[in-house]
Amino acid sequence: MTSSNDIAFRLPRSRRSVPRARALLHAVLGDWGVGQETLDNAELVLSELVTNALRVPTPGDRQVGVRISRSVADGLLRIEVSDAGGGCPEVREPGEDETGGRGLLLVAALAHRWGYETRPAGIGKTVFAELKAPDIVAAPEVREVAAVMVRAGQEVRVWGEWRTVLRVRSEQYAADGPAVVLEFDSGPALRVHAAEPLAVRVEDPCG
Repeated sequence: MTSSNDIAFRLPRSRRSVPRARALLHAVLGDWGVGQETLDNAELVLSELVTNALRVPTPGDRQVGVRISRSVADGLLRIEVSDAGGGCPEVREPGEDETGGRGLLLVAALAHRWGYETRPAGIGKTVFAELKAPDIVAAPEVREVAAVMVRAGQEVRVWGEWRTVLRVRSEQYAADGPAVVLEFDSGPALRVHAAEPLAVRVEDPCG
């Protein structure tokens, strides 16, 4: 889905935003190689933070902001949820007969570190939680190379998504010179001019 180290999106003030946020998180963390336990914890944390943000009274119809980032060097996953409301988030310990109020208690239990910051621009605050993610993987480097340089086993971005190259063979265009045919793990083959630039993922040798 993405090779960057962070992704940000905005959500409308709707109950449907909670499952939508979880689905987006699941897609991002799957691309980052995060293990199931970390994924489950991250989904719980994000659900609680988004739910709390949706409950906060805000001026107008302000949306909720979400940012997910990773630090491979520190083995940390950071989740941020921003809203335009006031107040300070505090952990509560509800009584046995109370059915709610345990959201931040759960966040505090699952997170390596959590807290909140006032937003430097605009009104409101950002609540963040950092989770230990020792299995998180580094973002592969993306380079543009001529099609003739592509090799089997590499990932190439075609038709808006990444495909793994299974086989490369050369052909001759009728008038335009040499061509390259790339066969992928899924979908049709791609025939392009040998000099056509293609985006290729290159794994970090130091990662």
